[in-house]
Amino acid sequence: MLPHRRSRWGQLDTVLLLLLFCAVAYLGYRIKIGLEYQWNWGVIPQYLLRHDPVEGWVPNLLLLGLLTTIRLSFWSLLLAIPIGLMTGLMRTSLHLFNRLIGSTYVTLLRNLPPLVLIFIFYFFISAQILPWLNIGERIAAAPSSLQRIAQLLIAPPDQLEAFIAAIMTLALFEGTYIGEIVRAGINSIETGQWEAARALGMRRWQLLRYIVLPQAFQRMIPPLTGQAISTIKDSAIVSVISIQELTFQGMELMAATYLTFEVWISITLLYFILTYSCSWLANRLELRLRRIYF
Repeated sequence: MLPHRRSRWGQLDTVLLLLLFCAVAYLGYRIKIGLEYQWNWGVIPQYLLRHDPVEGWVPNLLLLGLLTTIRLSFWSLLLAIPIGLMTGLMRTSLHLFNRLIGSTYVTLLRNLPPLVLIFIFYFFISAQILPWLNIGERIAAAPSSLQRIAQLLIAPPDQLEAFIAAIMTLALFEGTYIGEIVRAGINSIETGQWEAARALGMRRWQLLRYIVLPQAFQRMIPPLTGQAISTIKDSAIVSVISIQELTFQGMELMAATYLTFEVWISITLLYFILTYSCSWLANRLELRLRRIYF
């Protein structure tokens, strides 16, 4: 790029930043003057951490909600990735029956609102099927060490059934999008590599395992990262079934304190830290794979 063009783009960036700063300042001014809102940021730290006389500093409402969001997103992605991989392989299968099954699953779930799925799974699976398994009662009757591990990794026994229903809903919903990412990644591999592998006598599963999927995975990292971030954001919808994740805790805290802007700005920052960390880790992984393969 020519020096004068670089200078022109630099000046444009400066103007845009100044306009953005003025817009934020005006918004703050309108909130202060127009709404007559009294800011009170000093109380927010106590809702992040609290001091317990026995255990010392422990997470409070907002951090507890963030930890629940992390657990919910982690288990949902852990289930959604194999579901999406299987769906993508079925969508690219040579057998018509497999393609029909994969297409039906993707078409059905992608065209249903996630809120509807949440209620279906909550009232059907959580209320009808999971009580037969008595998972919550079995964990409640287990030794205290096992209960602490289950509460740390999943959820308290009294919330376990609703938590499992939320995980299954998010996993199935996000699995459809991951399946399309896998399908697109497989189809992006050049035809010459498929033909070369067949010429070497490779079977289809060998071709996929050793030739196609390793290359497709590197191409799938950016969209998979975006889908992981979408899973974190979509997890907020399970607050409607009283899963005490970050959005649910924010609504409860706002109702109790009336600190509307402070609470939701804090929640926005917590979500941003979580999603930006995922983006950073994915970029590091992509660079590492690029050094390995290229």
